[in-house]
Amino acid sequence: MSNEQTILLPDIGEFDGVEVIEISVAVGDVIDVEDTLITLESDKATMDIPSPAAGIVKVLSLSVGDTISEGTVIAVLETTDNKEEVTTNSNNTHDDVGSVKESNETIPTPGQNKPNPSSSNNPEGAQRPAPVTPDGAQLVGESQSAQAHASPSVRRFARELGVDLGLVRGSGRKGRITKDDVKAFTKAVMSDNRVFEKDKGGFALPEIPPVDFSKFGPIETQSLSRLKRLSGQNLHRSWITVPHVTQFDEADITELEDFRKSKRDEAESYGTRLTLLSFLIKAVIVALKKYPVFNASLSPDGENLILKNYFHIGIAVNTEAGLMVPVVKDADKKGLFDLAKELAELAQKARDKKLSPAEMQGGCFTISSLGHISGTGFTPIVNTPEVAIMGISKGSIKPVYQNGQFVPRLILPFSLSYDHRVIDGVAAAEFTRELSHILTDIRDILL
Repeated sequence: MSNEQTILLPDIGEFDGVEVIEISVAVGDVIDVEDTLITLESDKATMDIPSPAAGIVKVLSLSVGDTISEGTVIAVLETTDNKEEVTTNSNNTHDDVGSVKESNETIPTPGQNKPNPSSSNNPEGAQRPAPVTPDGAQLVGESQSAQAHASPSVRRFARELGVDLGLVRGSGRKGRITKDDVKAFTKAVMSDNRVFEKDKGGFALPEIPPVDFSKFGPIETQSLSRLKRLSGQNLHRSWITVPHVTQFDEADITELEDFRKSKRDEAESYGTRLTLLSFLIKAVIVALKKYPVFNASLSPDGENLILKNYFHIGIAVNTEAGLMVPVVKDADKKGLFDLAKELAELAQKARDKKLSPAEMQGGCFTISSLGHISGTGFTPIVNTPEVAIMGISKGSIKPVYQNGQFVPRLILPFSLSYDHRVIDGVAAAEFTRELSHILTDIRDILL
């Protein structure tokens, strides 16, 4: 016996509108519980939405590029308790059932162009042949509009102009193509100019020539995870668009570490483990309040500075899939034990791939710690649109001259990378000096 079940998008955080970037099933597929149905993309990560039931996909209600929210219909499944019946029924499903969004148009496969519908039957959706690629244009995928990152309205606008979005470079957030990008591309084609000229301030980086490494010895190829590809794009964008400068400093955390150890049992009775990171968050907040320019972001047009009156601190977490940055919201309103408990929970959720998009949004300042591993210093990349990031390295015992003699002290090296468009060198040095002072005398944290 079988029945139909409608699959809705569950609650995955406080957000309104997340883009569908991949559909993992097709009409007629036999799926099991927890099989991935679709993949959503937030600002800095992706999320797979699993099926809550097993059965045959009867209807797909989404397309790649759709923006959906909680409660949106994803698909309709024909469920049954008899697995053999599911398999048998699936053989006839492709001929009988279609997607909600299917039409008479033929869906193109990679490397093919979508057939042009008749202008008399579909004047609004008519597509003209894609223009010839101007010299210097950057390709997206294999010059296929379907793979470009653009909203439905921009796609419609591009179709009206006969522009292949696969040839347009996006200037919006996460490389999204805007109407202005389409207009600029069209103007460049019509005027026979390059889309991105070296003398116009655009990026015309020379390509790295391909190398056949198998000529030199045995090789193997591993695919990067989706998270690594996305974070790599974000880091590359930040590196080439933000003028980075890194300031290095160190702090004497001898008393801080003694105090942390003295609270170890109390923290365990609270149900958590008190780490140095909780103290670092508190110290950063004190410094941000004194130097609010570090708790800011540039407006998209670069004309204004947006100062934030809240303190959401991002923490870089290394996972098997790649780097993730969960955000501790309103960290200034939480005590050390509360921070320690929330940090442990967020880190575990990141490693289990259970972070929601809302838990990785809204950061003001990021801390990246390698102190549990090794190293004397590194230059972290600014987590745009933030303007600064703190890098923590491994502390070590060093001789410090005090009161006429050398005494052993625990010294913590740290760094601060910042956006030089917003922060100058003097401000950065003052900020790291303040951090060093706070970490050296923990009474400033507790006030």
